[in-house]
Amino acid sequence: MSVVKINAITVPRERFDDFARRFAARAGKVSGAAGFEAFELLRPNDEREVCLVVTRWRSEDDFKAWLNGPDFQAGHAQHRTGGPVGTSSELWSFDVLELEGPAASD
Repeated sequence: MSVVKINAITVPRERFDDFARRFAARAGKVSGAAGFEAFELLRPNDEREVCLVVTRWRSEDDFKAWLNGPDFQAGHAQHRTGGPVGTSSELWSFDVLELEGPAASD
């Protein structure tokens, strides 16, 4: 069964557009990775300031291979050169126990 990784990133509201722009600039970096299944970038539409980067992987090993690979490093180069947009982050990890909807038949 798949694993889901959620990077919960605290982003001040005034930096939401910068955050979205940075992800748009590196679009596609993760989609070619072995074992990659899905990506979502979520911005709160309430008073919260925690944005979520949600990825789904075939296995923990696939996620770790991407995390240690060159595409991850290249995708995060903006963070090193332009400084962070977020003020903190936390990585959450889940096993998918049930999945409904069109993606379930893929």
